[in-house]
Amino acid sequence: MNRRWHFDWRLLVFSGFFLPLLISLGVWQLNRADEKQVLLASWQQQAGEAAWPEMVEVGLQVGQPATLTGWYTDYTWLLDNRTRDGMPGYEVLTLFNPVEGPAVVVNRGWIRAPRTREQLPQIDTPEALFTLEGRLDNYPVPPVLANDLEMDNQNWPQRVQTLPRDRVQQQVDRPAQMVLKLSDSQQPGAYRADLAPDVMGPQTHYGYAAQWFTLALALAILTLVASTKKITNDRKTGADNDNDNG
Repeated sequence: MNRRWHFDWRLLVFSGFFLPLLISLGVWQLNRADEKQVLLASWQQQAGEAAWPEMVEVGLQVGQPATLTGWYTDYTWLLDNRTRDGMPGYEVLTLFNPVEGPAVVVNRGWIRAPRTREQLPQIDTPEALFTLEGRLDNYPVPPVLANDLEMDNQNWPQRVQTLPRDRVQQQVDRPAQMVLKLSDSQQPGAYRADLAPDVMGPQTHYGYAAQWFTLALALAILTLVASTKKITNDRKTGADNDNDNG
């Protein structure tokens, strides 16, 4: 039993279009991984060298590490409807005044909510001069803004559903364009700070590249298999018959 090439122009057109596309997507992900590796290395170097005002002037990016020295203010917002391990709670957001550069909102982590809705958790804010480490993230604003009915500029802390930058500007002029999420729960004033900003690292891009290359390989193999047919030799008639069942 032999095999021969069976030309199917529809299959070849399909494979001829998608195979280069899949390979190019894999190569693109590899390039993105290299770019992200260089970017992360640059961020790590800047975290130890660049001062906060210089970082702000150059432009802040999500996931970028930052080290700030300064003190917490009295302005704290409790971001509502934040659960951990199935328990309701809040994320504690406190305005922080660096020694140099613009003020920044610091996400100090998660705290469990009291049993009754009318009661707010007790927030302890250290008053000394501290050095904080964390990563930058966007303000906690969903695509569709919720209405904050509990707007009170007199009593602190305040419960909020969202915290756009415009609201922070009611307390301080020109705050930083991004929020600082504390790197861990050992930072000064931190609560449960174990959720880092969603930053896609090089490993994720390598994983995507492997998926695209695997799909390209599978498509090539299927094309080769589907383009060949088994041929049986009929000795009585001397004719070759195609067997499409193989």
